[in-house]
Amino acid sequence: MTPVEITRGDSPIVLGLPHTGTDLPEAIRRDLNPRGRELADTDWHIDRLYDGLLPGATTVRATFHRYVIDANRDPSGASLYPGQNTTGLVPLTDFDGQDIWTTPPDAAEVEARRVAYHTPYHAALKAELARVRDLHGVAILYDCHSIRSLIPFLFDGRLPDFNIGTNLGATCAPQIQAAVEKTCAAAPGYTAVSNGRFKGGWTTRHYGRPAEGLHAIQMELAQSRYLGAEAPPWPYDPDKAARLRVHLTDILTTLAALAPTLKGTA
Repeated sequence: MTPVEITRGDSPIVLGLPHTGTDLPEAIRRDLNPRGRELADTDWHIDRLYDGLLPGATTVRATFHRYVIDANRDPSGASLYPGQNTTGLVPLTDFDGQDIWTTPPDAAEVEARRVAYHTPYHAALKAELARVRDLHGVAILYDCHSIRSLIPFLFDGRLPDFNIGTNLGATCAPQIQAAVEKTCAAAPGYTAVSNGRFKGGWTTRHYGRPAEGLHAIQMELAQSRYLGAEAPPWPYDPDKAARLRVHLTDILTTLAALAPTLKGTA
């Protein structure tokens, strides 16, 4: 298995795709229970949803499933949301709090997976951000995610459609957050929130260093807005997706145009 796929472009935008992969080594698949083998917590079809929206955008995509190891978690294992229900570096439960393993991985296995999967993904992402910053003097990481809109184990009520995460404004210039918020607010029939239940995962928090010309923002989309059903077989709805793609295109195009104005600002 190649743990990461890279498409290089010349735009100032880098799209991170840490949770679209569904590859599982057979030894890991055998250790998952039937519930775990359903891979329910995948960011289903997010790579398809964003495909072609911004010509020249660089993409860095993890091919392995988040049950192998979660590319958007702190490699130390520290929780992103202390005191709240969440899943860890190698999840032991799914988003509903149900066990996914027949034989959970021990510490040695977790470390082996970190080296084999997590580290190569982030080495590639770091390298692409550096390359793009060298080209433009600035790079914007837009981390692409999605999740079911109703998950009582993780959050109360129904999730808004657009969930913008900047770790309370720390990971990007304020102009970036404001531009994304403006586009989402203008999308008729959609709802949005900034730094609500999702404030940006480890990727956003780790790479978002505005003073160094590296900006990061996470977008967590409600899957109800582009899937036919938030349940197996997780069907992609072309009509829903087409409507959403209009607004995602606006977001990415706006950020690409904004990037040159950020050079030299901290």
